Amino acid sequence: MTAATHSTLFPQVPETPDAVLDGLDPEQREVALALHGPVCVLAGAGTGKTRAITHRIAYGVRAGILQPATVLAVTFTNRAAGEMRGRLRQLGATGVQARTFHSAALRQLQYFWPKAVGGELPRLLERKVQLVAEAAARCELRLDRNELRDVTSEIEWAKVTQTVPADYPAAVAKTQRDAPRDPAVLSQIYSTYEQLKRDRSVIDFEDVLLLTVGILQDRSDIAEHVRGQYQHFVVDEYQDVSPLQQRLLDLWVGDRDDLCVVGDASQTIYSFTGATPDHLLNFRTRHPGATVVKLVRDYRSTPQVVHLANGLLSQAHGKAADHRLELVSQREKGPEPVYTEYSDEPTEAESTARRIRDLIAAGVPAGEIAVLYRVNSQSEVYEQALADAGVPYQLRGAERFFERAEVREAGTALRGAARAGRNDSLLDEAEGLPSQVRAVLSTKGWTSRPPAGSGAVRDRWESLAALVRLAEDFEAAKPGATLTDLVRELDERAAAQHAPTVQGVTLASLHSAKGLEWDAVFLVGLTEGMMPIAYAKTDEQVEEERRLMYVGITRARVHLSLSWALSRSPGGRASRRPTRFLNGLRPGSASSGARSGAGGGGGIDRGTGRAAASRTPAVERKHRGPVRCRVCGRTLTDAGEMKLMRCEECPSDMDEALYGRLYDWRAAQATLLGQPDFCVFTEKTLMAIAEAVPSTEGELVVIAGVGNRKLSRFGTDVLAICAGEAVDGEPGDDVDET
Repeated sequence: MTAATHSTLFPQVPETPDAVLDGLDPEQREVALALHGPVCVLAGAGTGKTRAITHRIAYGVRAGILQPATVLAVTFTNRAAGEMRGRLRQLGATGVQARTFHSAALRQLQYFWPKAVGGELPRLLERKVQLVAEAAARCELRLDRNELRDVTSEIEWAKVTQTVPADYPAAVAKTQRDAPRDPAVLSQIYSTYEQLKRDRSVIDFEDVLLLTVGILQDRSDIAEHVRGQYQHFVVDEYQDVSPLQQRLLDLWVGDRDDLCVVGDASQTIYSFTGATPDHLLNFRTRHPGATVVKLVRDYRSTPQVVHLANGLLSQAHGKAADHRLELVSQREKGPEPVYTEYSDEPTEAESTARRIRDLIAAGVPAGEIAVLYRVNSQSEVYEQALADAGVPYQLRGAERFFERAEVREAGTALRGAARAGRNDSLLDEAEGLPSQVRAVLSTKGWTSRPPAGSGAVRDRWESLAALVRLAEDFEAAKPGATLTDLVRELDERAAAQHAPTVQGVTLASLHSAKGLEWDAVFLVGLTEGMMPIAYAKTDEQVEEERRLMYVGITRARVHLSLSWALSRSPGGRASRRPTRFLNGLRPGSASSGARSGAGGGGGIDRGTGRAAASRTPAVERKHRGPVRCRVCGRTLTDAGEMKLMRCEECPSDMDEALYGRLYDWRAAQATLLGQPDFCVFTEKTLMAIAEAVPSTEGELVVIAGVGNRKLSRFGTDVLAICAGEAVDGEPGDDVDET
């Protein structure tokens, strides 16, 4: 089957309706053919949900079953809506409306306002922060920047949950929500903010939905007009709908059932904005005859990444966890996830930057690497570390690609060159589209070699380089294409916000990484208090943090690194602990109780180690039975496998950093003793120790190749190293191999 997440940049439009279905797997094909009645698609991460629903729409349009103008596809971000429009265009399904809830509602509001209310629609308030600050000041409160942001978010939550100012304190108490200020005070700010808007005849984005709902509820003639226009609805990321968005959707659909929803309850991470997975989870209850299709074939990530993702959710609790999807990777095996503990945050950042530099040197494009963190304030140390390492990066959530000054300038220059044609002297020596683009953009700062360092100059170059690569891909897909053709393509992409890839490492928060993917992902800062975040108090809040980490893990295609630092700064007290979410999954950690039916990730909870701690080393050695693989359970007979306590082909969960420390310690011991390294411990024994990460003598002695004699000679050093402590390097004596 064709991978769900990979395709050529400029595919040929399918010649026939049936050709639209080519390459879909059986479940995706079932989605594409389910064109009538309520349909619910439960789609796990990386399973090709956007592919399935865009092919569904395109097949319906191309087969004449759906009229393009009667289809409304809604999602939650302009980027996602733009991607959907781009895919539909490539499939030959033009004329379909693909919009966010807000843009679809605003379009209707602008059209119907004169008829329903009269006059012009009030001006849309692009940013409400300033008005919230003024409302707080009128309530004799001065809010700093962070407080202002939190209060603004709280007002947005109240509005999308359809909570009026007077009811806000009760709503906070009912939902056990942590309000940034006293609820009564926030209610007063909220009320004042609403009054200021009325006084100045402005509306905010939440009002767009509220007013559209109000008009459709009050004016049946307008509601029927909308329902006559749109007869078939598709809702992507349905787990993220708020009560207000669901109310609007209900008014759009009316008493019909031509509705297709797509979502994954395990990726519900926006409850702070009012999102709830209840509408997705209760869809069958509200639509008893609905067709339900589950997409679980993961085309994005390797089995190792998928294994960890499944293991993480296997420990989840709550309603969303009861409906979790067990992903099945469709990719070849890849490297195991790497778990690394650091002494402090700068060391973690510097090491991450070095590893990224090594990946780039090994052939992984910088644009296919991401560093993901819980909060935006964590980015600064990684920006500095990457800059020091000479690695280009981009901050996710910064200015949109087509709105950047250099991109606008480049577009103007390319349009001018396209109009001038061969009359432009710049193109005299340029043969072929890519050469022409390079010639034009060379006047705007593009060079064949990137500038040194980072900063604005490098950012500008990366933007122009992305346009050069786009021209190369465009010419390869459409031989003979002209500058005019490329300019037209750029205009269409700008309208759809379908930006080309900028070749820099992405720095992003876990929330902003939703919907994206990379070849290599570094999840950093995974400590208690940050993951889960300190203010996640209730069980449901903690479970949402787990889902957020699940989203982070499933962004990785091949390489996945998870790390944490024991202190904030060098020399600080090592008081931090790694996130509880990795218990039983990372090497050397105890399980927090997995639910049945799912395995762990790169690490395995080793029950033998826990049992061994209750016995004396000698007794444990004497009563040892058959050695079984701790991964698959097979009885082991090979000496090397018995040392590792697993089959050679079974996944390794070795702590690479620990192995490196043990390896160096062994070399020092062997040098002091004047004996070969293997006389201290063999390679296999070192690997077994690094996989088991023993914390007691009982856990160490059961590892083949240790034994009571070596335990007495080296046990203290080895256990100290496993605990991350320094050792004095003094060797033992009477060394021999047991």
